[in-house]
Amino acid sequence: MEYLNNTPVASIIFIFTLITSIYAFNDNQLYGKFMFHPYTVSRGKKIYTFITSGLIHADWMHLIFNMFTFYFFAFKLETMIGSWQFGLLYFLGLVLSDIPTLVKHKDSFWYNSLGASGAISAVLFSYILFDPTTLLLVMFIPMPAVVFAILYLVYSWYMAKKGNDNIGHDAHFFGALTGLIFTVIAVPGIIPNFLHQIAAALGLGR
Repeated sequence: MEYLNNTPVASIIFIFTLITSIYAFNDNQLYGKFMFHPYTVSRGKKIYTFITSGLIHADWMHLIFNMFTFYFFAFKLETMIGSWQFGLLYFLGLVLSDIPTLVKHKDSFWYNSLGASGAISAVLFSYILFDPTTLLLVMFIPMPAVVFAILYLVYSWYMAKKGNDNIGHDAHFFGALTGLIFTVIAVPGIIPNFLHQIAAALGLGR
């Protein structure tokens, strides 16, 4: 109840995504309705799948990884940025992260995508602007969030160019950019605060 009172938007998204994803594991028809299909969307149909594709996941590992990341950053971020701002950020993360995929695969009839990774990338990168020196555990290696952010962007861009696996690296990359740009616009002073924290961590501050 405390989560619902203090972070209502993140709580609703978290609960609804879990319920919808788990239900879809046992209902293939729901996958057909909710998945993002660039070929269809580019022809003006099933536009709603910009949103619904973020409510389903490919398997348990996909769901657990995304919800684990969401849990650790989304609730904190909503208290920092505000509820309606968080909701708008998440919505934009879902939609804008899929646009490059739409452009790239608009003529690929057999291509589909699903999962909340683009929106969660937006959440994570927004949070990093607030707290760039927090330590993240990546493959059991602790590293400052700002270092992870740089590596994540470079890796996602590189893998999106290669395009030889079944992961939506374009959505990861553009979701992250959405989080950065939205936060810079929505939160005055976030860049000086970001730079001050980096300088302090490097021992350059007064």
